[in-house]
Amino acid sequence: MASLGLQEALQDISAIRHQMARAEQFRGYRAVPVCISGLFAIVGGLLQAAWISDPQVEIKRYLLIWLSVAAASQIVCLGSVWQRYRMSKGLLHQETTHLALGQFYPCLLAGALLTFVIVKSVPHAVGMLPGLWAILFSMGLFASLRLLPSAMIGIACYYLVGGLYAVSLEGSLSALGPWTMPLLFGVGQLLTAAILSQFEKTPIDHAV
Repeated sequence: MASLGLQEALQDISAIRHQMARAEQFRGYRAVPVCISGLFAIVGGLLQAAWISDPQVEIKRYLLIWLSVAAASQIVCLGSVWQRYRMSKGLLHQETTHLALGQFYPCLLAGALLTFVIVKSVPHAVGMLPGLWAILFSMGLFASLRLLPSAMIGIACYYLVGGLYAVSLEGSLSALGPWTMPLLFGVGQLLTAAILSQFEKTPIDHAV
């Protein structure tokens, strides 16, 4: 009976900590790594403009550039999150980190799987990929809004509207154009970095 009571108490503490984490704002996403990821997208656009004349024909090169940009961006951003996670001695910050990543990263996994399916099964629809990536990214942001600065709702809407517009371009030369991804993700990440830089200046005790 004593061990059962102890187990229930530990479960209650875990539940309370989880609820507290949901009420906190996540400070693991930092402005500098996010800004770097935005610059990666701009560099990717420059590489595409110089290296690829027709993305529809050279889809492997197109995917090589943008999947590399995505991987490099996630390495930089997740590296920053991991560093802060390791430095944190508070269970609440760790719980908030688990919650934030659990809300956001399933959308990125869905994007990777969707890319594989479209390229393998419906290659004529690859022009929709930039828009679909942006829409899924926006879904991750919407799912995480409770843990992020309130201004991030504008960024989530930016990715959603931009993604829908990009999907509408499918079949046109602009769909996979060299500036589609920089305008979606380059601008989006730079705007996100601007919001995070202001959020980082907010004292933790008074973060809204």
